[in-house]
Amino acid sequence: MRTKIVVGNWKMNNTIAESTQLAQEVLAQLGEGFSGCEVGIAPTFLAIQAVGSVIGGSPVQLTAQNCHYENDGAFTGEVSVRMIKAAGCSHVIIGHSERRQYFGETNSTVNLKVKKAMSEGLTVIMCVGETLEEREAGVTGAVVSSQVREGLEGIDDITGLVIAYEPVWAIGTGKTASSAQAEEVHDLIRTVIVKLYGEAVASELRIQYGGSVKPSNAAELFAMPNIDGGLIGGASLNAADFVAIVKAAAEN
Repeated sequence: MRTKIVVGNWKMNNTIAESTQLAQEVLAQLGEGFSGCEVGIAPTFLAIQAVGSVIGGSPVQLTAQNCHYENDGAFTGEVSVRMIKAAGCSHVIIGHSERRQYFGETNSTVNLKVKKAMSEGLTVIMCVGETLEEREAGVTGAVVSSQVREGLEGIDDITGLVIAYEPVWAIGTGKTASSAQAEEVHDLIRTVIVKLYGEAVASELRIQYGGSVKPSNAAELFAMPNIDGGLIGGASLNAADFVAIVKAAAEN
């Protein structure tokens, strides 16, 4: 049975002090309520070490929102895998739709980053998902399949990889794919993995849903057979909401 995984992506929110306070609130409210569910927090790079000092020693995983595929060099504003590891991160989000939309992330750069992060032992959360235009054009399957295949090209072993399906039209909009819509794409992703790596690997792969998960819809989503948790945006900025989502995952 796959262990659910819920990660809070704080995006470009919260100062160091605010991040520390939120991490403290999350940890206090979680209590023992997340046994059986892997939990991560992804603050801004500036707040990683401060948040790490709060959650250090707990089961909550410190997660980076992005990484570069080179160890170092003339890449102003970027952060390497070895840097985020040294700061205490065990997980990293790669290919988030906002990185694709605003910062020119492509399937090729996602692939380079995934290779680098996995080679360094990080748990990678690789994001895929279609835009509203692509869904309305009926090409969701083709788009998501290509993102999965091209993102994993040349990678023989995907042990520990997590894929996050995030329909772009449901991120930050308040819209949410129905549980059936989300399950359909999660099943598609698992089918692609079967073709690439075989049934045994696909059955172990965890696939998160990342489209406006809230306490009110979390249980229904997580009850779907192929949805193995959530990559949580806005709701993760409120400790009570995030903890409610984690507990919904732990109970499914």
